[in-house]
Amino acid sequence: MINFEYYTPTKIVFGRGTESRTGELAKAFGAHKALIHYGGKSAVASGLIERVKASLDTAGVAHVELGGVVPNPHLGKVREGIALALREGVDFIIAVGGGSVIDSSKAIGYGAAEPEHDVWELYDDAGTRKPAKCLPIGVVLTIAAAGSEMSSSSVITDEKTGLKRSCKSDLSRPRFAVTNPELTLTLPDWQTQSGCADVLMHTMERWFNASGTLELTDAIAAGLMKTVMKNARILRDHPDCYEARAEVMWASSLSHNGLTGCGSDGGDWSVHKIEHELGGMFDVTHGAGLAAVWGSWARYVMGACLPRFVSFAVQVMGVAPRENDEATALAGIEAMEAYYRSVGMPTNLRELGVQPTDAQIARMAASAASVGGGRIGVVKKLAAADIEAIYRAAL
Repeated sequence: MINFEYYTPTKIVFGRGTESRTGELAKAFGAHKALIHYGGKSAVASGLIERVKASLDTAGVAHVELGGVVPNPHLGKVREGIALALREGVDFIIAVGGGSVIDSSKAIGYGAAEPEHDVWELYDDAGTRKPAKCLPIGVVLTIAAAGSEMSSSSVITDEKTGLKRSCKSDLSRPRFAVTNPELTLTLPDWQTQSGCADVLMHTMERWFNASGTLELTDAIAAGLMKTVMKNARILRDHPDCYEARAEVMWASSLSHNGLTGCGSDGGDWSVHKIEHELGGMFDVTHGAGLAAVWGSWARYVMGACLPRFVSFAVQVMGVAPRENDEATALAGIEAMEAYYRSVGMPTNLRELGVQPTDAQIARMAASAASVGGGRIGVVKKLAAADIEAIYRAAL
């Protein structure tokens, strides 16, 4: 265990019908004019955007709106949002959607708060600068996945170059998040299960660390992961189960607000960086991409982090200890892949629908390595050649 700081300022308002409180919450956090930011047509067709607007009207908060956010949110849309926010005098952003919308909202918040700078400077590999300000953000969550509703992270894709990069700052943590599991009831199974894979990976990335952790943190992390897997299977067979939707939605928030990594070095995060390249180049669904490369990464680094892989196998996957630690760890990896297959998630790139060329693999590996200045990860430092080997193992 190492010293740690834990900071989670986001107010959660959880349960049925809670989107009706959006206006009062925004007002309480100082909003005068809000930008309502959302994705596709479903938020409009379902009446959710109208309910949010009505709530803001009741609270006396003026508003403008900008839709059109896509998965792996684009820098171009962020720039459009920044221009709109500045033109309209927006002082608050309300993200109505999932991780892509929330991440886009955070980037708009950064850019509108510091319009004299290019927002991409916060995300580029060079680390040109760190954010100094961000407009306040509120969330109406519509999918359990990214955990961006309580996190300090956002990920944006420059659609012109295919680079998918992240920025992390407590300045962007949402002031509030309205989390109504009813809003997820109509999600297609692919989106539900991809979301569950993303939730799991946020805690798995923290589990595999080089420092050890607190016994209590491990118990919380293991309980969260087992809860997600149990309820993902329920939702596979009973997608209208509110209780299962609620369990997964709460897990989404807790998995990425830092709780499941307290007392550790923060975790490895190589799998996310490896998947970001797939998302930037092939526009794959994030959670599914994570599932597709995790097993190959795990086998490649297992020997450098054996105790954590053994504890994962036993405490999380329920594997009985084998004849040696290596066999136990491998059984845990195989059990995780079996879970992915049971809920229709890919365990390799072929199942993901991606067949990169040798040149594309080399390009992705080099780009992933560049994020860490040449090497990524903590349990095993991975250079471009290592990352290329992981991509090839996942073919």
